[in-house]
Amino acid sequence: MVNTPYIINEIYDILQKSSPFELTLEALLALGVIWIVFYKRTTKKMPMSEEEILARWTPEPLVAEVPQDHPALKTKIVEGPVGKMVNVNGKECINMATHNYLGLAEDEDIKQAAIKSLRKYGVGSCGPRGFYGTVDVHLELEERLAKFMNVEEAVVYSYAFSTIASAIPAYSKRGDLIFVDECVNFAIQKGLDASRSKIFYYKHNDMDDLERLLQKQQIEDKRNPAKAKKTRRFLVAEAIYMNTGEVCPLPRLVELRARYKLRFFLDESISFGVLGDSGRGLIEHCNIDKTEVDLVSAGLEWSAATIGGFCAGSSFIVEHQRLSGLGYCFSASLPPLLAQAAISALDRFESNPRIFMELRERCRMVSDKLSQLKHFQSRGDPLSPVKHLYLKHKHESWAHEKMLLDEISNECIDNGLAVIAAEYLETMEKHCPRPSIRLTVNRLLTEKEIDDAFRILEHVSEKVFASAG
Repeated sequence: MVNTPYIINEIYDILQKSSPFELTLEALLALGVIWIVFYKRTTKKMPMSEEEILARWTPEPLVAEVPQDHPALKTKIVEGPVGKMVNVNGKECINMATHNYLGLAEDEDIKQAAIKSLRKYGVGSCGPRGFYGTVDVHLELEERLAKFMNVEEAVVYSYAFSTIASAIPAYSKRGDLIFVDECVNFAIQKGLDASRSKIFYYKHNDMDDLERLLQKQQIEDKRNPAKAKKTRRFLVAEAIYMNTGEVCPLPRLVELRARYKLRFFLDESISFGVLGDSGRGLIEHCNIDKTEVDLVSAGLEWSAATIGGFCAGSSFIVEHQRLSGLGYCFSASLPPLLAQAAISALDRFESNPRIFMELRERCRMVSDKLSQLKHFQSRGDPLSPVKHLYLKHKHESWAHEKMLLDEISNECIDNGLAVIAAEYLETMEKHCPRPSIRLTVNRLLTEKEIDDAFRILEHVSEKVFASAG
């Protein structure tokens, strides 16, 4: 039989010993149990029928509404091969829009080598390199690239963008420091994001600003030497910047790299096959010891006129990417026919080094004519195959400048010159460049074709600005 007085006395003693907080908490818990047991049971909703569910459901569109000014709606139709001449929207144009610097996209021997490889291996490799996507031409290409760049080892990626975007986070991790030029291309920016490292942007090609950041970090390191000892520091730059066409001051970068003990990554995508007596890039052009740069990366999509990219350096550094380079480990490998095209391009590099001098002569020729344009100011090194044209009179609106440049490029195509306004992801770029028309130089362009290109550009710009008021 339940001893009620005893239980009541026990509860009374517990209440006397409990603090106000404990009493409040117990009361809330008791009320919660009562609500769950009684109220929630009585207010249980009846399940809806299938017809009621369908009546209330509003499906989202499979494709979101596309704005009228979306770039995909302004696509131009290109027919036939893309060389120094290109057919755009049915109009034969001088091509100063695509990155085919040495003109190897028109090389018949390279085409035939790629076709022969296609018949032997098929179209794709059907897997990443670490699984079953490696074939003998991949190994041959890596061996040839390492030999050509005079380094111990090279690793090939299937896409130029993923090369540097994978290489940076393969080495630099959370807590590490990266010093980088503010004008680096979007692929490098994505590599910086993926690394989760602390990023310091210095002003474009401003070595004094870079040294200021390094000195500031040096002071921080002295405050916490234990942390500084575990922190790795990286320096990242482009040999020729895609967003400006300017050459980086490599000797000063190497000097600062040695003084402040940085690991130096250099992206030679544009300079590979352009600078240097043998086309090896800016390191050769400046006669810098290759060991001063820890890792060199480059795309094969510019001068080599194929697809893919590579990193080159010592075996100790490069081999790490075969396990940590995301683009290498998880992307299907480069199709064998494109690897063979790259090997054939290297054959041309080695058998006819005069092509690099011919390209640089065309680059200088284009640079000399830039000052003749009345409505533009230019940017880009005389030896760079990439030049940028900006409106001489800057507008307040980024979008308005871009619209005028798009109009000029479209009108140029109608008049027989293929040029494009550089496209940027305005909201995603770390330091979005000013809108520009990006000119590219092809070694096969004649002096007359270059003269015609500038005549068209000047005529069209006069027409556009006259109509704009």
